[in-house]
Amino acid sequence: MLFFAHRSKPVSKLSILLISSGLFIVVWVSYPIIAFNIFYASKFETIIRPVPEDNKSASVLLPDNNLINALETIKTDYTKASTWFPKAVKNVTWEQNKSNYYRLSIPKLKIENASVLFEDEDLTKGLIQFTGPPPGNYGNVVIFGHSSLPFIYNPRDYKTIFTKLPDLKVDDDILVNIDNITYNYKVSELKITTPDDLSVLTQEYNNAYLTLITCVPPGTSYKRLIIKSILSTT
Repeated sequence: MLFFAHRSKPVSKLSILLISSGLFIVVWVSYPIIAFNIFYASKFETIIRPVPEDNKSASVLLPDNNLINALETIKTDYTKASTWFPKAVKNVTWEQNKSNYYRLSIPKLKIENASVLFEDEDLTKGLIQFTGPPPGNYGNVVIFGHSSLPFIYNPRDYKTIFTKLPDLKVDDDILVNIDNITYNYKVSELKITTPDDLSVLTQEYNNAYLTLITCVPPGTSYKRLIIKSILSTT
């Protein structure tokens, strides 16, 4: 009786490369979501929209399970401020000033004198004021800024400048300099919401507010992080 030994085919270098590349892409795409849930979920869990009763175990920071929406997100140019809240209209109630920008600093995040533009919507050129009056006035100054993967964060790069925004806490300082006057805002509220929630753009004239908005988890565009602050009088 003859016996034949079965010899398995060696795994080619190309197969190993393809498998490794696939794993790398999966890790690269999922890392921002997983990391954000690990480090920040507990901080925001009480202010994110409620989880459905039949799905308590699902993370509230994960994107909606909708393939069409996901594909639309990929095609959207988020360097344009007008795409962040598709149902909103840019509306800056700005009077004639000496320049078309002002400066914003966040000492805790090492952001110094970042340019805030109000006649533009290109977020690669600077932070963008999307709606509201000039800083220092009653109303809600709403400013958009990009975020990206944490390990490429650079506070001087407008494509990553707001990556560390989730690290802010209540009473942290946000400084705005306009026409050689510096206004000190104190963080009063932090929350996460969806791109269809226009309430965060609402004008409130009972005080002077400043709201910073970026996409979260950093490196994605699924949700919006809202940092609301109030002008300090001290």
